[in-house]
Amino acid sequence: MAKLDASQITEEARHLGPLRLRVFKAAGLVGIVALAGSVLLGLGAHDRMQRFGYTYLVSYCYFLSLSLGALFFVALQHVTHSGWSVAVRRLAEIIAGNLWLLAVLVLPVLVLAPALYEWADPTAVAGDHLLQQKQPYLNTAFFFGRCIGYVLIWALLARYFLTRSVRQDETAEVGLTVRLEWAGGPALVVYAFTVTFAAFDLIMSLEAAWFSTILGVYFFAGSVVGFVALISLLAMCLQHGGRLTRAITVEHYHDLSKLLFAFTFFWAYIAFSQYLLIWYANIPEETVWYLRRQQAPWGWLALVLLFGHFVLPFLGMISRAAKRRKAVLAFWSGWLLVMHWLDLYWLIMPRLSPQRLPFGLLDVLCFVGVGGLFVAGLVWVAGDRSLIPDKDPRLDESLAFENA
Repeated sequence: MAKLDASQITEEARHLGPLRLRVFKAAGLVGIVALAGSVLLGLGAHDRMQRFGYTYLVSYCYFLSLSLGALFFVALQHVTHSGWSVAVRRLAEIIAGNLWLLAVLVLPVLVLAPALYEWADPTAVAGDHLLQQKQPYLNTAFFFGRCIGYVLIWALLARYFLTRSVRQDETAEVGLTVRLEWAGGPALVVYAFTVTFAAFDLIMSLEAAWFSTILGVYFFAGSVVGFVALISLLAMCLQHGGRLTRAITVEHYHDLSKLLFAFTFFWAYIAFSQYLLIWYANIPEETVWYLRRQQAPWGWLALVLLFGHFVLPFLGMISRAAKRRKAVLAFWSGWLLVMHWLDLYWLIMPRLSPQRLPFGLLDVLCFVGVGGLFVAGLVWVAGDRSLIPDKDPRLDESLAFENA
């Protein structure tokens, strides 16, 4: 097959065009209506919005993780001077650019903190010596400040990478690429610390007696799995609609498949490492977290994650032929997006309901609500921008590269 260069894709559609407004209105309306419905159901439960708070936290962490995975991908491509990814990098920049919306959507988590976190309930703290000892860190004022700080840092980093990449579309300034490459390293360091502590604050502190230094890496691994699955499906949807039909090739899908396969394995490795360390140490403060998740019905969900999030995708994507077939990648991408949600559900919901799976209409409406707003945010960020970095100096390399 003849190699492509930038001059050969100038005529193909690379903007959302009228589709942008239609999707924005539809997704936004669905999101608002569904989220409003979930709030009404939450109010009807008469439990201080605790049930709503937990399912909202699951949905929020899910869509937050997708944009965080994108931010990692963008910074990583710059710091490694990557050429193959240029054709798909703008899609990642747009997904990461949605962190501005997620900075707003964190507010319900902060408002509902007393219903979610026992350390935020003064009555619970007064009767628990352990919570009193952890108050210097686990207190509402410091928690609010940290969470707002995390999301603002992420949103600013995402905006920095997106705006300068878009500016290059107009100026073709090579110096912008150099500055982005220099920024990638410090951005990854800041990213590592903030994502780790955000996982501690949003998820681990639901059970203040439990602690694991691995949970931040665990959350990060799942975030990258979810992001790679999302960008793969997004690229296929755009091509199905007649956009980027030549710019994104089977070679790009092959590399995305390799990333999806690698981080699926990495997620399993981190999950096993966390479990093994806690199992052989056998410290009551640590094992109590797993006891909840190993007993029925949560133990069955743990088995679903073992086979659905690792064993089956590992076997399904291990061959080179599978990685080069869009249909196979589409299937496993959709599959792993579901598994990623189940993973977060398994992390968060046993604290609310140890004896049963509380899944119901409230969970569906909340997921659709936050998801609808997330999609509306994506098309808003995309705007009239090109869906590929038109004048990136490595675009020709991305279009022409081939996997060995």
